[in-house]
Amino acid sequence: MWPWGHLAVGYLLYSGLSRWRFDRVPGSVATLAVAFGTQFPDLVDKPLAWTVGVLASGRSLAHSLLTACVICALVVWYARRRGRPTIGVAFAVGYLSHPFADGVLSFVSGEFRYLTYLVWPVFDLPPSETDQSFLAHFLGIEVTPFFLLQIVLVGLALVVWNRDGRPGLAALRGWLLTWRERAVEQ
Repeated sequence: MWPWGHLAVGYLLYSGLSRWRFDRVPGSVATLAVAFGTQFPDLVDKPLAWTVGVLASGRSLAHSLLTACVICALVVWYARRRGRPTIGVAFAVGYLSHPFADGVLSFVSGEFRYLTYLVWPVFDLPPSETDQSFLAHFLGIEVTPFFLLQIVLVGLALVVWNRDGRPGLAALRGWLLTWRERAVEQ
């Protein structure tokens, strides 16, 4: 799944959970946490596999549910200690949605051997999906039904995000302005 597909799935799940569990729309910082969580496995695995060559696959260490559960538990624990439990939950929802969303095609097609990354290192990794650079990967985009489904999910997520009041946007703008002001001072 592409980054925008992961972001859409994670936001839709968290928005639904936030309404159901907390009876409110997602908060600004929690929205940024879910967005970061949806990208986290690829931010770890892809560079370590494709650029550095430390991992055998772009779906291994951070895509494993064993790793994901440990990291999510630590983030949720830390967020609770800081009095911000919803931020930890948001990150966990985003993170945990990622490996499952990656496995949807393999599950639907019955290619279960490609799902072994979910429990790596207990099972061997599936055949490597790619060892290309990031640029080559993006230049190789094919418009498939699954790709189009991701575009539809992005559209739906944008509608829901807009209905939710565009949470995260103000916090992101404030952070960028603060960062720019600090850069000018130096």
